[in-house]
Amino acid sequence: MALMPFTDSMFLLVESREHPMHVGGLQLFRKPDGAGPDYLRGLREDLIKNEDIPQLFRRHPARPVNTLGYVAWAQDENVDLDYHFRHSALPQPGRVRELLELTSRWHSTLLDRHRPLWEIHLVEGLRDGRFAMYSKIHHALLDGVAALRHLQSTLSDDPDDHDCPPPWGTPRPPRAKSAGGTGSLLRTARSSVEQLAGVAPAALKLAKEAFREHTLTLPMQAPKTMFNIPIGGARRFAAQSWPLSRVREIASATSTSRNDVVLAMCAGALRDYLIEQRALPDAPLVAMVPVSMRGKSDGTATGNQIGAVLANLATDKKDPAARLSTIHHSMREAKRIFKELTPIQALLLSGINVAQLGVSTVPGVVSNTRPPFNLVISNVPGPRKQMYWNGAHLDGIYPASVLLDGQALNITLTSNGDNLDFGITGCRRSVPHLQRLLLHLDTALAELEHAVK
Repeated sequence: MALMPFTDSMFLLVESREHPMHVGGLQLFRKPDGAGPDYLRGLREDLIKNEDIPQLFRRHPARPVNTLGYVAWAQDENVDLDYHFRHSALPQPGRVRELLELTSRWHSTLLDRHRPLWEIHLVEGLRDGRFAMYSKIHHALLDGVAALRHLQSTLSDDPDDHDCPPPWGTPRPPRAKSAGGTGSLLRTARSSVEQLAGVAPAALKLAKEAFREHTLTLPMQAPKTMFNIPIGGARRFAAQSWPLSRVREIASATSTSRNDVVLAMCAGALRDYLIEQRALPDAPLVAMVPVSMRGKSDGTATGNQIGAVLANLATDKKDPAARLSTIHHSMREAKRIFKELTPIQALLLSGINVAQLGVSTVPGVVSNTRPPFNLVISNVPGPRKQMYWNGAHLDGIYPASVLLDGQALNITLTSNGDNLDFGITGCRRSVPHLQRLLLHLDTALAELEHAVK
């Protein structure tokens, strides 16, 4: 058994039927030229022969320790690949609508803790001839950034490469060199203590920026909305792609970042959706924007290394250009402060932004307090060029994320070659007509283009 980091243990502790704690993703592929009717069955049969399963995909929680919960990982030496890698078919007429409905159901169900915490579904039956793959893995094993990096490691930029590994077959990342000896352990401990000692001054700096300079968005400034209520366990999932070039052109014309434009696009869509629902608050919505704390050299590292900043979405402003300007200023100031902190300080102070979520399952907390923020909007870097999986052309990568009490909506997107692929996850009971957000995203992008001409 291996000891479990505290963050991983917490993801298992807070999970319930109403709050599945897995991240997922839907990928769309075009079959290689000449693929026959048995292509997918043959592909699955070939892949399932690969029993070189890395440690990550063998993990499941060891027996909990009384009130301490889960504190260690156990290893499954005989992984049942027939259970974890499943072959499914869509009901007719095989539209993307049926695929998204099926994805919504899969994303609503809990993973079996007696088995390694992942599932993959290979899906045929789309009437346009494409096939899909839905995968999910527990957040205790991988965060969203690590999950996407893992996916990319199974892809190839060569359409003639038919030796791509299965999703569970990626070679293990190289082991970190052992520091060895008490001296190095003491150095590590001393470094951590020194960084922790800097948390209080860093917190004072944040307070000064927030209250004297009025430059930072802090928790509990968000208005109460229809998204900030207790949720049920059923999910809805919607997905769509937009050309990256459209976002890039707006960013260039306004001297803002592409992520600023994406946030403005989401802000416009949320404003229109809430107006449609007669539920737009007077105060601007606040988004929590995850930022990766990994270095580029970290590869497909496991675990969770995510920080958090808060962004003013300016949904109280009617003018799209004014919304973008406010969002740009809000994100610029948050990132400036973030860069002045050490990694451990940034992680700990990020915890301030999300601390209230830790007690969101306590009865009455969500209903009787202001939310720390209104929703999560996450932009995860993806492949920069056209990718293939065993000769199949990757058309789309649509992330599906975690929801919590008080957080009934999540928007996660990733870059994919020349496109931005959006995945929207919502509580089925609390967010009606979730697919309408896709229409509003398209409208918001067009309005931004018109505003900056």
